[in-house]
Amino acid sequence: MPLALLALALVAFGIGTTEFATMGLLPQIADGVGVSVPHAGNIVSAYALGVVVGAPVLTGIGARIAHKRLLLLLSGLFVVGNVASALAPGFGTLFAARFLAGLPHGALFGVGAVVASRLVAPERAGTAVSRMFLGLTIANIVGVPAGTALGQQLGWRYAYCAVAVIGLVALAALAAFVPHQPRSHQAGIRHELRAMGNRQVAIGLATAVVGFGGFFAVYSYLVPILTHLTGFSESSTTWVLALYGGGMTVGTLIAGPLTDRALRPTLYGGLALLGATLVAFYFTVHSTVPALVTLAVMGAMGALVTTPVQMLLMAKAKNAPTMAAASNHSAFNLANAGGAWLGGLAISAGWGWASPALVGAALAAAGLGLAFLGGFMDRGNGGSDVIASSGTETSTEAGEVTAV
Repeated sequence: MPLALLALALVAFGIGTTEFATMGLLPQIADGVGVSVPHAGNIVSAYALGVVVGAPVLTGIGARIAHKRLLLLLSGLFVVGNVASALAPGFGTLFAARFLAGLPHGALFGVGAVVASRLVAPERAGTAVSRMFLGLTIANIVGVPAGTALGQQLGWRYAYCAVAVIGLVALAALAAFVPHQPRSHQAGIRHELRAMGNRQVAIGLATAVVGFGGFFAVYSYLVPILTHLTGFSESSTTWVLALYGGGMTVGTLIAGPLTDRALRPTLYGGLALLGATLVAFYFTVHSTVPALVTLAVMGAMGALVTTPVQMLLMAKAKNAPTMAAASNHSAFNLANAGGAWLGGLAISAGWGWASPALVGAALAAAGLGLAFLGGFMDRGNGGSDVIASSGTETSTEAGEVTAV
């Protein structure tokens, strides 16, 4: 693996740690800023809002900036946002700081995915992008539990300080190892927005919002589901979440090569298997071992969807892929919000703690329908171009990924 990919994976590791460790530290944060736990939960929404807003806006602002320089600027903003979170004196400033920390999230992943795809031969672009995403899944195994434990023992501010240090190390690694990749003379926000007008890009983003919403419908309520139905104590759910993260890591590892070999079939299979696993979880949740096995598979199938969606968007906006790649992470955060909301509605309606699994299965099925619609509309094109391993965003030297 090129060292540049390791640097990009380290950025993803820091992002995953700061995003998900917050959820485990809400009681400590609430005590620290003098609000209730539900009220403190709004800082999770603040971060997600930052992602949704920042992905297209910062990508558009940086449309003419060389990729490496833009990565360094965005990483610097990520560090500033986490330092501001650690130093926030009250809830209002913490809310603003978490919004600031979320702003570079989507743009970092979007620019990083384009850079990663051009570090290798075209036929291995999906594998390279999945290696960057690997940092995010490993964060769920190592970074989030470690950050949560650090925050619980020393105080939640130390967790954000630790993330800022990770960001600084990643910044140094990016500066040292990522090669310069010049932008085309045509690069600019109008060029990016024109590429975003592609119908396949719109369908791809809708697939991410709806289909991945099925994943978050369960993930958002996983701890109470495990404690109420499976019989785990709250203290033991941390290692169960690590198991879930392990499944996501396996899914990410296999997603890249499968995407390089057959993009759309990988997307179809990932969504279909995610829906089937969610249905299975509805029936296995009451038994410890079957529930754990199903959870690991669910994590793997959720991660299996991420890379083909990312590569599909980059392919369909191939002359200006950065904003499409970044907007994918806005879509994932909308999926997070929408899936959690629908899962919560099912629980509030009295359908039981297991009901989010069926809600998630329905969303995965709807996402699969959108993916099939995109594939049907694309049948006349014969394939999906991937990003060339080198060159500018108007390069015509593209590899091919089997579409159907």
